[in-house]
Amino acid sequence: MSDYTASTYGDRIAEVYDNWYTLPINTGDAVDFLASVARKGPALELGIGTGRIAIPLRERGIEVHGIDASRAMIAKLRAKPGGRRIRVKVGDFGGELPEGRFSLIYVAFNTLFALLTQDDQVRCFQNVARRLTRNGSFVIEAFVPDLARFDRGQRVGTIALDSERVVLEVTQTDQNAQRTRSQHVVISPDGVRMYPVQIRYAWPSELDLMARIAGMRLRERWGGWRREPFGPSSQHHVSVYQRAVARGATRGVRRTANESGSRRRRPRSPSRQG
Repeated sequence: MSDYTASTYGDRIAEVYDNWYTLPINTGDAVDFLASVARKGPALELGIGTGRIAIPLRERGIEVHGIDASRAMIAKLRAKPGGRRIRVKVGDFGGELPEGRFSLIYVAFNTLFALLTQDDQVRCFQNVARRLTRNGSFVIEAFVPDLARFDRGQRVGTIALDSERVVLEVTQTDQNAQRTRSQHVVISPDGVRMYPVQIRYAWPSELDLMARIAGMRLRERWGGWRREPFGPSSQHHVSVYQRAVARGATRGVRRTANESGSRRRRPRSPSRQG
């Protein structure tokens, strides 16, 4: 995948993304959560894609902006009802973000991991901190890595199987770089289609450190958009960061049930971005 770029995933999958087999069904829960922390907005989505979350959030009366590297994904967003009301910048969200201040910046469905180096991910946190209002929130939805799902650094899994189609996930991992390279392979009577994706995964504790480097702090962490408790067996997390104050920056962090001592836990499942 030497020709893989920031736009490759979106450009290849845009045509089928909204009907994709791994697309979350919890969009309503995500919108409820984000609306509750957005205040009056405006909000900015990193990796806005086809507007799965942004459009219904805009329908709640919150001004939503976005950034995405894939023109194909943005075209799908703009073709939807209400999609043209959302300002979208074409670009890699690991670089310069849209101008302005936002009360909410969010990145959903593991998309933060589309930034393929630790430096890029730290830079993203720093850029987010510069764009947040004083009491603004940065919300991340991501999986908790699980390296046990790999055998000698690789994995082949069946995602879907029926009489007309089989969908496979073929993945290699580099544990030192925390990188995975995957192909989602769809085999059907129409032929074989492949959808590549690369990610650099990170554990919640590493994200917390990135936030500290950027001058932010963890405010709360949940096991999902419905504010389920986050604990040692959680496979996903929704983390909310805010800009740190000069004094007592570590005070007032809300620790959800079973979170104490969770910064050094066994990793959970690496997965694709969204």
